[in-house]
Amino acid sequence: MNGFRHSIFALRLSALAAIAIAWLLCQSAPLQARTLLKNICRVKGQEENTLQGLGLVVGLKGTGDSPNSLPTIRSLAQAIQLMGTPISKRGQVDLKEDVKNVALVVVTVTIPGVGARQGDLLDCTVSSIGGAKSLNGGQLFITAMQGPQIDNERVYAFAQGPIHIEDPKSVPPTTGKVFRGCRVEQDFYNPFIKDGRITLVLNKNHADFQVAQEVAELINTQLGFQTRSGELAQAVNQENIVVQIPAQYREKPVSFVAQVLSLPMLELQTEARVVINERAGSIVIGGDVEIGAVVITHKNMVIDTTGGDAAAAGGAGGGGGSSAPPAHFVPLETSAAPTPKLKALVETLNTLKVPTEDVIEIIKGLERDGKLHGQLIIE
Repeated sequence: MNGFRHSIFALRLSALAAIAIAWLLCQSAPLQARTLLKNICRVKGQEENTLQGLGLVVGLKGTGDSPNSLPTIRSLAQAIQLMGTPISKRGQVDLKEDVKNVALVVVTVTIPGVGARQGDLLDCTVSSIGGAKSLNGGQLFITAMQGPQIDNERVYAFAQGPIHIEDPKSVPPTTGKVFRGCRVEQDFYNPFIKDGRITLVLNKNHADFQVAQEVAELINTQLGFQTRSGELAQAVNQENIVVQIPAQYREKPVSFVAQVLSLPMLELQTEARVVINERAGSIVIGGDVEIGAVVITHKNMVIDTTGGDAAAAGGAGGGGGSSAPPAHFVPLETSAAPTPKLKALVETLNTLKVPTEDVIEIIKGLERDGKLHGQLIIE
């Protein structure tokens, strides 16, 4: 009996040891960032569509269009006629005073990429195109919504309802929204299959030749066994990857697309970029952005990425014959990498309490001098 108990105890101890070792290995192994394919691309055909219409906002308290606005007068007369009350040309003249309570507007609505069904209610935007001072308190008269083509007379939806202006102080009161004011009258189905294939479109910030090729190779590696050739995907350019739908999924393409979009990808090797938002004072740096060998002189300090002794060159001022060193001479540490990184430079500048606006100007200077080895995006 004692031997049996000792055996059970030993097995439990071994199991616990195995779990502990596995946990330690997981903690010590470097974790690679992963993302799903659907987070960096979309399926072509799933784009948004815009409908538009020319309408009238009524019920304004003298803040509408000018009495001399002929387009508004004619539109108002036509609206009244559609309601069953004919108006002569002479009658249109009598509408001039009423125009002050009416505004001619453009109405737009966005159909989402997933499409829309008859009866769906969507938000629409209303913008004055006349001389109206404010749309606040107005009501959008029923407006036919058409497609973007000029010669397209097909009506896809109707819009009407009260105008809401979110913040009259910050947004011009001549633009507003009608919440759930557009009723869809035609079904919108966005086809995503063409000639037995789908096309994946990389997001703008991920569009890159290398990324496109990696996506194609991932699909072929993970799902290519479903075809004899093993080649399902082909990168057409830096943005589009064409994927053949296997024969067994021709009748159920949604299942195949779901499998493709759920494939995990390792961290993407996109183009090195620096994104600066000057208004917010934010700087976003890719870890792989490198800078060339350069000596940066800023106010009373010098930062050297060349590995030389910039302080001996005459200090930060560089004027006269003075050889006094600057108040701060900082050799940027580059031993950990063959070329200095912008991230290390910015960290050094932050340590020296350099203002953000000055850091931004230094980065701009590096880009102008050709020493910034990455794309600089200013927002």
